[in-house]
Amino acid sequence: MTGHPVQVWWARLEDARTGLRALLDPVERVRYESTVDPAGRGRFLVGCALSRLVLGELLGLPPADVPLRRVCPRCGGPHGKVHLALPPDGPAGIPADIASDTPAGTPSAYDRSVAFSVAFSVTHSGALVGVAVCRGGEVGLDVEESHADMDVDSAARVALSDAELAALYARPTVERQPAFLRTWTRKEAVLKALGVGLGVPLRELEVSGPEHPPAVLAWPARLATRPRLMSMADMVVDGVHPAAVAVAVAGAGDGGGQGGADGVLRVTVHDGSGALAAYDR
Repeated sequence: MTGHPVQVWWARLEDARTGLRALLDPVERVRYESTVDPAGRGRFLVGCALSRLVLGELLGLPPADVPLRRVCPRCGGPHGKVHLALPPDGPAGIPADIASDTPAGTPSAYDRSVAFSVAFSVTHSGALVGVAVCRGGEVGLDVEESHADMDVDSAARVALSDAELAALYARPTVERQPAFLRTWTRKEAVLKALGVGLGVPLRELEVSGPEHPPAVLAWPARLATRPRLMSMADMVVDGVHPAAVAVAVAGAGDGGGQGGADGVLRVTVHDGSGALAAYDR
């Protein structure tokens, strides 16, 4: 099976065990301790710990030593998108190919080009927390917890283009929430892969309908640069909650297409809850 490989780990809010706090760096610890909402604090802990465990294994580093950094593009505070901040000489060892079908690899001599090609994305919604990792592109992961009391109408007016709104309201009422969440996760994944988040209005990014393979149909006019290729894939977590992952490959181009070498992403899903439990046992 070919295509751009992506690995995704899923965990749960209930995985936020006390022992995982040992993995946090000083900045993360301050944010964790200052978060008043217990659920928000737990999601932050699970996201940080899972990212460190996954990246530490892939890079050949102790999880607590994985250099993560967050910088808000607006205020410069330590709460922006998290990314790897590897030193120029890099870690001592790294697997030759993190894109294998198993989460672990055999450490080899350090290859700077490999280490600096690693990208990852963290997402959470409700009780769900996910981490995606890939090489050779920027990755974005999004999940949305499906629940009956969601105000689809209000969210759709903010997130969907006129064409997408018309298509949504052409559906029976019972189909609108799953259709909206599928579209939302695709858009969020794309914007995360581009590193712009909600800095670009969701209405200006148009994606294919839920019944079609995921693809970008129209790019926001205010987007400074477009990727050479944008690869996307849909997922469902626990059989209910929609998720999407996107990989942006830089270079001159129009961002067209929805996949890697053969038009698909090769997504391998791992048990993040198991990885966290194995550490804090």
